[in-house]
Amino acid sequence: MDLKPFPSYSKHAADSQQSQQQQQQQQQDDDVVSLTNVSIISRSRASSYTATNEPVKDHRRRRSSSIISHVEQETQEEENDQQVLPNMNASWVSQRGAWLIHFVLLILLKLFFNLLPGLNSSPNWSWTLTNLTYNSGCYIMFHMIKGTPFEFNGGAYDNLTMWEQIDNETLYTPSRKFIISVPIILFFLITHYTTLNYKLFIFNFIITFLIGIIPKLPSTHRLRISIPIITGPQQIS
Repeated sequence: MDLKPFPSYSKHAADSQQSQQQQQQQQQDDDVVSLTNVSIISRSRASSYTATNEPVKDHRRRRSSSIISHVEQETQEEENDQQVLPNMNASWVSQRGAWLIHFVLLILLKLFFNLLPGLNSSPNWSWTLTNLTYNSGCYIMFHMIKGTPFEFNGGAYDNLTMWEQIDNETLYTPSRKFIISVPIILFFLITHYTTLNYKLFIFNFIITFLIGIIPKLPSTHRLRISIPIITGPQQIS
């Protein structure tokens, strides 16, 4: 005689077996999730440890160690900062009366050196010192000092000299032509009003050519010459 289980008992056994299988599957899923979380945490810790030990990459402007370097063009963001407000550091060069200042300075320098003892009777040296003082002062003001004394553009001109800031770096403008012609006119005046002295002639020519003319030429635009101890490393893009 075959004994068959009651339907309710077989259904209960099947439900119990299915429940155990679901619990085992859930346990396996939980184990997989926990292992995944541990792996993610370990990877994040390893990456953070590596990031703290690796040197931080600096995307700012680097310093050039070479003697001669060239300043690259500004980024779009820096150009937008330059156009926010007029550049008061260089806009005065094109204003009315700015050209007259050069001749006034030359006259005052010549009168000053004429009043010095020992130079009033020697026009050669008074003109030479006038030429040397004027060209040296213009070189310092136009070609050595970078940036602006006014904080109005977020430092967008910090890498440019005043000569590079004039007329938004447009070459061959009337202001630039006038400024570069003043040292040449002064040299011709020195040659005309002084007696023939080859040593002073060569000295004035070198001063006019090296300090007054070459730094203003288009070929030296954005060019930097770094002299150790004197100028230090120049900042380039």
